[in-house]
Amino acid sequence: MKQILQNLGNGETILVDAPVPASKSHHLLINTSCSLISLGTERMLVEFGRANLLQKARQQPEKVKMVIDKVKTDGLATTLDAVKSKLDQPLPLGYCNVGVVGEVGNGVEAFHVGDRVVSNGPHADVVVVGKHLCAVIPDPVTDEEAVFTVLGAIGLQGVRLINPTLGESVVVIGAGLIGLMTVQLLLAQGCRVLAVDFDPAKLKLAEMFGAQTCNPAQGEDPVQAGLLFSRGAGVDAVIITASSKSSEPVSQAARMSRKRGRIVLVGVVGLEFNRSEFYEKELSFQVSCSYGPGRYDTEYEENGRDYPLGFVRWTEQRNFVAILDLMAAGRINVRPLITHRFAFQDAIEAYDTLAQDRSAMGIVLRYETDIEKRHIKTISLKTEMPVAADAVVLGLLGAGNYASRVLVPALKETGADFHTVCSAGGVNGVILGEKQGFRFVTTETDAVFADQSINTVVIATRHNSHADLVIKALEAGKQVFVEKPLALTTEEIDRIDTAYQHAAGKSRLMVGFNRRYSPHVQKIKSLLQGITVPKSFIMTMNAGVIPANHWTQDVKVGGGRIIGEACHYVDLMRYLAGSRIVSVQSRCMGAVAGLEVVEDKACILLGFEDGSFGTIIYLANGHSSFPKERIEVFAEGRVLHLDNFRKLTGYGWPSFKRLSTWRQEKGQKECALQFVESIRQGAAAPIPYDEIIEVARVSVEVSNQLRQQ
Repeated sequence: MKQILQNLGNGETILVDAPVPASKSHHLLINTSCSLISLGTERMLVEFGRANLLQKARQQPEKVKMVIDKVKTDGLATTLDAVKSKLDQPLPLGYCNVGVVGEVGNGVEAFHVGDRVVSNGPHADVVVVGKHLCAVIPDPVTDEEAVFTVLGAIGLQGVRLINPTLGESVVVIGAGLIGLMTVQLLLAQGCRVLAVDFDPAKLKLAEMFGAQTCNPAQGEDPVQAGLLFSRGAGVDAVIITASSKSSEPVSQAARMSRKRGRIVLVGVVGLEFNRSEFYEKELSFQVSCSYGPGRYDTEYEENGRDYPLGFVRWTEQRNFVAILDLMAAGRINVRPLITHRFAFQDAIEAYDTLAQDRSAMGIVLRYETDIEKRHIKTISLKTEMPVAADAVVLGLLGAGNYASRVLVPALKETGADFHTVCSAGGVNGVILGEKQGFRFVTTETDAVFADQSINTVVIATRHNSHADLVIKALEAGKQVFVEKPLALTTEEIDRIDTAYQHAAGKSRLMVGFNRRYSPHVQKIKSLLQGITVPKSFIMTMNAGVIPANHWTQDVKVGGGRIIGEACHYVDLMRYLAGSRIVSVQSRCMGAVAGLEVVEDKACILLGFEDGSFGTIIYLANGHSSFPKERIEVFAEGRVLHLDNFRKLTGYGWPSFKRLSTWRQEKGQKECALQFVESIRQGAAAPIPYDEIIEVARVSVEVSNQLRQQ
């Protein structure tokens, strides 16, 4: 299949070949028939991508501050790598899609194969979309009409927020696609409507639909026009659907409003308020969130949990249905909004039109590819080349941010042969595969296990899949590298242990505990070799806040941040102590009203068989300008202090004072190299299997203790 991507680094818009995405629970797999280019969002992304670095910085000053803070804590080189990696990760474009259901996932009841549906899927031959972001298209509505549904729902949510009543005077500032659909929605509601825009062609359409108009480009004053339109009383409400860096639309809206008027922002404008303009009239101002209730709620959009109709009458999906019903009844007419039609294979030309032709409005992409040709699950990225008999041939499962930015580049330097990358969405795999030189990309996990030429599997998927994938890899006789954590529960660890024992030494198992291999940690380890008395450790991680609804916080998916990230320190302390963990105590912040997550603000005390002990302080309530990681070791009247894996300082050590590096050195490259070299040389896995299992069990135990408090 093909999909459109936008590179925010170099501004290139590309049409890529990718394997068909894998279907999943609570989702529909849809064969696209047409999609609509968004004038606002997509033009903004294209123009941002084509801007130079200075222009990008000016457009996002808040991101510049974040970069400066990161330079202070992580160093210039590390920060530049992170920024470059972020900009070089292409984004899928589009969110207005129409097609035919090809597959329905588990938990989908209201849709059937063959249904004609609208969704917020991107521009691609095949899309996989949550069931609550889809709606069945009524027979009277054509595909080209239905493709405007999502934009219409954005306008409809703005209309719902101003809660108009029959006969009210409402101004719509910005007569683009959303603005013109909003005009029609308000007229259907029985309102009098004034449309404000600088483009006479758009205003002509607004007049055709039944609105009065104002064109500031011709010297007309929007405020005076609004006051005249309201017969001097001030308009009842204003919906701003414009896109502008200026705050003038907000000021104009305030000045033309009546006392206690309502203003809703649907578009993107400056937000510098004049208090007196709002204060004297007691105006209300609200920002509308996309298509309506449910937007950005993972439980609703991804996990299929609907809001009860009796309590939330209009969700984003119900807004989709309402727009389609209005189209079917002839109350909304979108046909005049279509100005261009392109075949999907000519999409790049369509985006050039978007960037260059300011009169363009509804740009529709038509998909005519044979359906069967779209559903290829594995594609070749380069010509097949011979593989050496003793080569370490990798199959990668997962192509997320960490894998693409850190793990795969580290593995690349080992000289391993990159065979296949597998990702559920397909496109991420293509991006990573082409950049790093993989031979194939697939959306079939089993294809990696079944391929006899792949002798090593690297697992970098979401945490809840790790245990099952490790077991499958061991059963297939592969060498296994899994990103932390190894597993989320004791039961999963037991299953892995059984599979490993059945493998009878044929497979190595390695977990990505890279901190061990930092040059700073290696120096600490060498200095501690001569210390025979017990040691004390203090390890602090200023982890930073992650929203409670993020997948890593989900106990069933991410396992929580202790299992998912603090396990790094459990392993590191076990490594530096060089002794078995014999006791575990933990304490997290007390639960109080308004604090959704307490587990990620915790203290862990580990006791070791040799008498050593250590404290891990994992905190998500610090500030980003403070260094993220700090390691302190107290032993035999001496101290070692490691600051953010950049500067190691010794106190009281006769032969050591300081070790500093230009960038953060967390050991990712050496960790990957040690694993690959162990395979090449037929040596044991770099981290002893017993330590891997021990650390996994302790991490789970800590998490269980915290959840029982």
